[in-house]
Amino acid sequence: MKTVDKVNELVQEPIAQMGYELVETEFKKEQDRWVLTFYIDSSGGITLDDCERVSRAVEAILDKADPIEQSYYLSVSSLGLDRPIKTDRDFKRNLNKKVTVKLYAPIGGQKEFTGLLTDYDSEKFTLVSDSSGQFSILRKDAAIIKPYIEFK
Repeated sequence: MKTVDKVNELVQEPIAQMGYELVETEFKKEQDRWVLTFYIDSSGGITLDDCERVSRAVEAILDKADPIEQSYYLSVSSLGLDRPIKTDRDFKRNLNKKVTVKLYAPIGGQKEFTGLLTDYDSEKFTLVSDSSGQFSILRKDAAIIKPYIEFK
């Protein structure tokens, strides 16, 4: 079993009981040390206090179970405002929200679209934009899909 799977099995439920969603776990070498990062989310967003609370809880669980052989640095983070939309969970989280899509190849002479994400399935997603109306894009044709961030 992979390291990420082992730790997810240990912390998924405790994190959920605290009111958070464990969205992704990464275990990778950065410079000369291993880093275990948990990305969490909640309906009200994530604060620094939330990250600290989850970090303390999972640290205790991981110290007791000791599922990782090498030493590592533990990190708990929010998803970030511009996290790419990749998985069905990401699509669900961003449903009926504005997104920006960059394509590998142009459609109708255009490689970038911004619109409301109104539907998705395993193969495609649907946007509604002021300029192009409603249209679907194959997921495999999208180089990157991100939440639209509007600065005021």
